[in-house]
Amino acid sequence: MANLLEMKNVTKIFGGSVIGHDDSTVAVDNVTLSILDDHPTIIAIAGESGSGKTTLSLLMQGQIAPTSGQVYYRGKNLVKMSADEKMQLRREVQPIFQDPYAAYNPFYRVDHVLQTPIKHFGLAKTNAEANQRIIEAMEMVGLRPAETLGRYPHQLSGGQRQRLMVARALLCHPQMIMADEPVSMVDASLRATILASLSRLKQDFAISVVYITHDLTTAYQIAENIIIMYSGSVVETGTVDQVIRNPKHPYTQLLVASIPLPDKSKNWGGREAEDSSQVARKAGGCKFANRCPLVMEQCWSSKPPLYTTDENRAVSCFHYNNNPVMSSPDVSTVFR
Repeated sequence: MANLLEMKNVTKIFGGSVIGHDDSTVAVDNVTLSILDDHPTIIAIAGESGSGKTTLSLLMQGQIAPTSGQVYYRGKNLVKMSADEKMQLRREVQPIFQDPYAAYNPFYRVDHVLQTPIKHFGLAKTNAEANQRIIEAMEMVGLRPAETLGRYPHQLSGGQRQRLMVARALLCHPQMIMADEPVSMVDASLRATILASLSRLKQDFAISVVYITHDLTTAYQIAENIIIMYSGSVVETGTVDQVIRNPKHPYTQLLVASIPLPDKSKNWGGREAEDSSQVARKAGGCKFANRCPLVMEQCWSSKPPLYTTDENRAVSCFHYNNNPVMSSPDVSTVFR
């Protein structure tokens, strides 16, 4: 099966070009993954702030270049693409950003954000065809054109603005959507509506969605598979049901334990996210060692590989060293 998008041993370093320099930050550390062309899916990339998930999505879109490794779209290296190939990439890989307010120019009516991609990519031959495409895209995401078009951004709710962003992406006939925290700034009552709109992209239009989030509850609601990142590295990967219902990496366990519980008589959080007795010791192996409640001596000196712990799961932790190491560096192969 051909890959729609592929990352091979991708590393991104900010503030320097060498890992280990005091002025460098390793945002993404040697990640290999792929998204199949003929198998649309919804993959969540989750982790706390600073885990590298947004940088990973920017690398996938070609918005930034890797320090090392390669990113391919339909077999073409993103940094070596021609102008026409980059135009195709921009049309077929569409972003939906976190802030539904910042995406709009307050001096333009919201029609402008829908008309611009049609003109830029030549998606309609006549104004009538362009208007029809806009109406169809808006109706697909549950918006009423008569009540939305002609208004300024401040006249619409955050949920309406975010659904307009989904409609704008649909206009481009994308193959993949990069949704970076698309509901984090939207009222809770509207999150389900926007997540349902994203789910329809995969179900009705065979569009793959990469869902970037720190919120495991929405990841569980929308995604089929999940990649958990910590400090630029993949620490656990597998089906969303396995990983969130039965987390195996200590970091994933802490993330799941931090999900608020509806029972007020129970504590919120469980274990502490940091073991202060280990903080002063510098880890030269596992990046999570100085926060891990299960740290072993081996963790300080060696980096754990990804061990296959279940049929559709791999975990980067020495507590599972009796399991086989993943046969492929591609962290998404466990999904298949």
